[in-house]
Amino acid sequence: MSDKYIQLLKQFPPRTINNEEQLEATQSQIDRLLDKHELTSEELDYLNVLGVLVFEYEQAQESIPDIYGVELLKVLIQERQLRQKDLISIFKTESMFSDILSGKRELTVRHIQELAQFFNLSPAVFFPIGQDKKAIA
Repeated sequence: MSDKYIQLLKQFPPRTINNEEQLEATQSQIDRLLDKHELTSEELDYLNVLGVLVFEYEQAQESIPDIYGVELLKVLIQERQLRQKDLISIFKTESMFSDILSGKRELTVRHIQELAQFFNLSPAVFFPIGQDKKAIA
């Protein structure tokens, strides 16, 4: 383990989330990382660990859907009757948006952060389980 990763673990040790207060603290750490423009491999690993903890907590809650990532995005778009142009500020072009929806491209860290803000959700719900961290780099 690198010193950088150990420092991240010391700053905010990842633990199982059992209540809303712990969830908010973990989401705050995720947001802090997502506010950075570029993440190191250690930060991506740490972000993934925190994302898994949030995901596991949210899965245990009844109101959280069983879908995530791009599939959740598709449902949110349909439920809220949004069009591609409604999210163009996040994806910059309709072709990039189409490529993401069709699976030709992956969501980036910036996309995830902006989608979480747009839909007022935890960024963790936009991380597919088992997603290769290179895809969000």
